[in-house]
Amino acid sequence: MAAVSVDEPTDIDLLRAHATGDPEAFELLVRRHRDRLWAVAIRTLGDREEAADAVQDALISAFRAADRFRGDSAVTTWLHRIVVNACLDRVRRRQSRPTVDLPDIELASADLDTDTTLDVHAALARLPEDQRAAIVLVDMEGYSVADAAAVLDIPIGTVKSRCARGRARLAVLLGYLRNPDGGSGVSLPTTHVTGREGQS
Repeated sequence: MAAVSVDEPTDIDLLRAHATGDPEAFELLVRRHRDRLWAVAIRTLGDREEAADAVQDALISAFRAADRFRGDSAVTTWLHRIVVNACLDRVRRRQSRPTVDLPDIELASADLDTDTTLDVHAALARLPEDQRAAIVLVDMEGYSVADAAAVLDIPIGTVKSRCARGRARLAVLLGYLRNPDGGSGVSLPTTHVTGREGQS
């Protein structure tokens, strides 16, 4: 989450100002959080154009729905939930496609080469959408399990379960990175997939 100076309006202040007609409030709110919203979208979808469209759709939805924000979660959680839902809608719509376009984008780990980066994105694209969303938030974006649960609007235990199943599937799909000659294979640790230590 972006740092907010004590002299700056809070997220909820900005959202309320926008809802009451302030023409600049929503733009300031978006500037405050756009980098992380974009990162979640690009890693969930694996395609820059799709991610850009999903973020745009999500922000339009948020712009229009600001006056209905109930305040039962943080504004940033609400924004991320809208972005994740927009991304998952696009995942569902393209599931029938035989291939997935993979752009040259970076993962959290800077030491992965380009081929490995593309392999990881290809593996992510093969995960069920619910597991992919959980993995992106917790392992790639560094959200706590509790925060990811709030974004996805599901119980904490469900996030843990989806992450565990997703990590296990990624370990199988990417196991050759530890055992390039084939054979029995060694499970790939979460750090090779995410660039972060595994989180429960």
